[in-house]
Amino acid sequence: MIPSGMPDSGKSAHWTYRIVLFFLAVTGFAQMPIFKRYYIADIPGLGWLDQFYMTHFMHYLAAVFLIGLVCYHMTAYILLYRKQFRITPAGYVRGSVLAGLLVTGILMMIKNFPGYGYPSALIITLDVVHIVFTVTFLAASTWALAGKQKWLVNVS
Repeated sequence: MIPSGMPDSGKSAHWTYRIVLFFLAVTGFAQMPIFKRYYIADIPGLGWLDQFYMTHFMHYLAAVFLIGLVCYHMTAYILLYRKQFRITPAGYVRGSVLAGLLVTGILMMIKNFPGYGYPSALIITLDVVHIVFTVTFLAASTWALAGKQKWLVNVS
């Protein structure tokens, strides 16, 4: 997400992105009862992973940071860096999957507002599609990290 080589991309922005993704993954999986079921929440200091509303709130908070990062870097690319950099194939793959994650996440968030009701089949479909996008994004990010694939490359 943080294109290396761009003038404003520093280590702090790069690590912010990684930390946000880490918290999204941990809190997202923590909303399923797997941490209690497999006694991970019993490890001292990890009891909060068993608290649904705590992990739910933290997931939303991390999602807000991710949406902010995505909006900032998309705007910077479109307005400032489009002529200097091009998006790599790995960037297109991760960007597409990330867009799917954001859309399904926002739709799942809207269903929690009062007055918005989705049919049960749509809720289950959104949950499954969101999890599939999550696993796909983790796999694509791991592939890109292992292959040192960047989001952008310099064209000049």
